[in-house]
This record gives sequence, structure tokens and C-alpha cells, in this order.
Amino acid sequence: MSIRRALLSVSDKTGLEDFARRLEAAGIEILSTGGTARQLREADIMVTDVASVTGFPEIMDGRVKTLHPKIHGGLLARRDNEDHLAAMKNEAIRGIDLLVVNLYPFEATLATTQDRATLIENIDIGGPAMLRAAAKNHEFVTVACDPSDYQKIAAEIDEKGETSLATRQMLAAKTFARTAAYDAAIASWLANEKLPEKVSFAGTRTLALRYGENPHQEAALYKSAHARTGVGTAVQVQGKPLSYNNINDTDAAFELVAEFEAPTICIIKHANPCGVASATSLSEAWQAALAADPVSAFGGIVAMNRSLDEQTAMAVTNIFTEVVIAPEASDAAKAIMAAKPNLRLLLTGGLPDPRDSLTKIKSVAGGFLMQSRDGGMIGPDDLKIVTKRPPTTAEMSDMMFAWKVAKHVKSNAIVFVKDGSTAGVGAGQMSRVDSARIAAQKARDMATHHGWPVSRTIGSVVASDAFFPFADGLEVLIEAGATAVVQPGGSKRDDEVIAAADAAGIAMAFTGMRHFNH
Repeated sequence: MSIRRALLSVSDKTGLEDFARRLEAAGIEILSTGGTARQLREADIMVTDVASVTGFPEIMDGRVKTLHPKIHGGLLARRDNEDHLAAMKNEAIRGIDLLVVNLYPFEATLATTQDRATLIENIDIGGPAMLRAAAKNHEFVTVACDPSDYQKIAAEIDEKGETSLATRQMLAAKTFARTAAYDAAIASWLANEKLPEKVSFAGTRTLALRYGENPHQEAALYKSAHARTGVGTAVQVQGKPLSYNNINDTDAAFELVAEFEAPTICIIKHANPCGVASATSLSEAWQAALAADPVSAFGGIVAMNRSLDEQTAMAVTNIFTEVVIAPEASDAAKAIMAAKPNLRLLLTGGLPDPRDSLTKIKSVAGGFLMQSRDGGMIGPDDLKIVTKRPPTTAEMSDMMFAWKVAKHVKSNAIVFVKDGSTAGVGAGQMSRVDSARIAAQKARDMATHHGWPVSRTIGSVVASDAFFPFADGLEVLIEAGATAVVQPGGSKRDDEVIAAADAAGIAMAFTGMRHFNH
């Protein structure tokens, strides 16, 4: 399909002038509107105003300019249909063979303001209508909604004077995806609710991955319109390409460290923390987090809630690490990382807000589940002390630490903590008793590994992400040496569990909040 006539009307004018010059050099007539036409004329490119084609001026502050049969007829007419061709002749409609349109920046505007009038004016009507018309008629019309496609289109025109059907179909699919994403963003804003009756969502592929969780699975990373600070928005400074599992684990690690105000390090393996610690400096936090489980830390993901400094970088690179993610990194730290060319370093520019309740989505057969993310948080004043002995100040501090970690451990979750670092983690077991036993055993294993005289569970506190249905789980923790426990409460047998705690002389607090994480 030879391209003789093009309509260019864009908000994002990236690459516009160079592309228009190539069209002009190919002998293609250019139609345009408003600011696009002005910019092209200022660049000495010949332009025909759409108003001169329609015989109707732009009105209502530009709201109405391209919604006209002489535009949409030129886009929608099938060039192989005699009735369509006859209608074009009778109504003096000329074909439009190339449409270049990108939309009013609604999403970008939404990211900077909640002013209703401003957002309404950034809802494009004529643009989506033209894009959909051209995309529908892609057998005959080439459509471009993204400046990144200009080079491909121009190269095909330079070579053949036309584009291939395969290119037109690819561009049409991309266009419908763009208009769908655009409408989804507008619908979400207008609905102003997390779980509307009808929902649509969209993403932009930012990274093609070698494979998914396993080599026989396909995978890619997409960025959503509501970009939350984290792995999806991070800049990869160095290292091998990220894998699906790297990204999933890194996300879990960074969300965990964002919960803490003090300098904190988290080491993740298979989406669960094997070591978490807070201290007065990142390097001290690293040493404590590593000591919690140095065996599992090998080949792990390391996240921190402070800028990566030289001392911490030197310590982290002493063991095999897959990914390091931080808000920032000093030049000295970057230089140390660079000596490990396979190590991925991701910098986010900030931390996610742990209180956010943005929507999370999980696919299931035949549909998907939606929920707000777990932004629930509690403080010491929210706890209900249910035992005769209240927790000490030190125990209370560790209880708050353990509770934050348990929120990010796969259920059933049991987390031992002592002096601001994890001592043992039990994750993802079918029985809470088994999670408790595993956490205690891992702590004993670490004591043997380090040559410590006793397990760090002696004198520790424990967090459980949900209530104890029976006293047996609590008894495992008491046997391991725990002196204080924080848990949601709410079991029919809470009285039995409290009685077991009192009999052992330990402190226990109820949060009234559960943190299941499946």
C-alpha cells in the first residue's frame, strides 16, 4: 500500500521533525493540527491544516478538530471495496495512508496533580478515535502511536514507498494496546475505588527475560501506570541480566527493608528472609544479618534501606551475591561493585511507602484475584498485653522488629529475633508447629556453625503471623528459650495459649492484626 498522504498530530513531539522530513522527501503530503502543524512549519516542512480539509475550524478549545467524515472516511475506507471507493468519490474524501498520533498525556498529568479540571482536559477523544480507526483498517493504513516506531516506518518507506502488512499489523496491535491502557488509566481514576465492578489494567514491557521461574516458561517485566518505587522502577547499574526469580526475590527484599527506619539489611532466598538486622550503620547490620544464616545467604539477594557505602560494599562482595538493591550508592561503593561484573546492582532513588495500599493482582484459572497490598502497621501502643508479665523495653523493641519481618515471610511464619536481628525463621509450612520447630532448629544449626555455646533463641522474642490454634506451637517456642511472643490473637483457644505463656513466665502481646503472606 503506497503511502501518499499522512496525518500527524502528536503531544509528544520526540523525533517529529526528522520523521516528517523523511516523509516530505518521499513525496508524501502531510496533514496536521494545532501545535504539531506550527512546529512543522517552523521547521520549514510543508503542512496542510486539517481544517482546510474538513472545511470546519477547530472549535471548543481544540476539543473538536479531527472528528469529521473527511478524516475518518479517509482512515476507514477499504481500498478494495467498490462501495467505499464510490463513497469517497461522491463525498470528495481522500485516503489517509499513514496516521501518526500520540495522546494527551493523561497518565503523566495524573502523576503530578489531582486537579479534576486539568485531568479532564487531558482526556484525549479525537486521538483515540483516529488511532482505533487506522488500526482497524491496518490492511491499508499504517498507524504509529509511539515515536520509537518512526525509524522502522521511515526505513520501509525509503526502501519500498510502503510498509509491509506484517509491520502494519504489529503497529495496529500496539495501538490497540495503547488505547486500552489509556482508557484503563482514565477509568481507574474516575472510578476512584480499589475494587470496581469492572476493571482493566495495563503495563509497558520494560525487560524481556530469558525465561520464567523455569527454563521452559516465558517471562517479561512490565511497568504499570501506578509505578511503586522498587525493583520495577530501579536502574540497573551493572551486572548480568536479571532473571524472573531475581526480580521476584529482589522485590520481596526491598519491600521488607522499607518497613524499618534504622539502617537495615535483608538477605532473601526464594522470596523468604534468611537474615534481617538493624543497627547503627549498614555495615553492622550486614554482619548481623549474615550471621543469622550465612549458609543460606550464599547466592542471595541483599536489600538495604540506606545508600550503599564503601565499607558495606566491601563486606557484601566477600560472598557470592546475586543482586544488591539500595536507594543510592556512593561512587566508592560502585567502584567496589564493579570488580564483580556479574553482580547486579540496582538503585531505586528512594524507598516504597510501607503504608501504601495499592492494588495487588494474582492470576487464577479463569480469572484473577485483586486485593489491596498489606499496608497494615502497628506500634507498641497498639499491642494488648495478655500475660501477667509485661514485656521489657528490650523485648518490646525486638517484638516490633520481629512483627515487621513476619509480615514478609511466607505463611505459616515464625520469626525469632534477638537484639535487632533474626535468630531463626520458619516459613511456608502447612503447620505452625512445624514452622516453629524449623525456626528453632535453624537457630541451633547456626549456633553450631558459628561455635556459639547456646542458640540465639535463648532469651529471644518471637513473632507469629497468625494466631496459635493450640498451645503446642507456643510450647515449641518456650522450649527453644523465647521469653516474649507477639501474635494476632483471636483463636478459640486463646485462653489456653495465654495460660501456657503465664505458666512459663513469658510475656505475650496480641496485635489484633494478621499478616498472612501466600
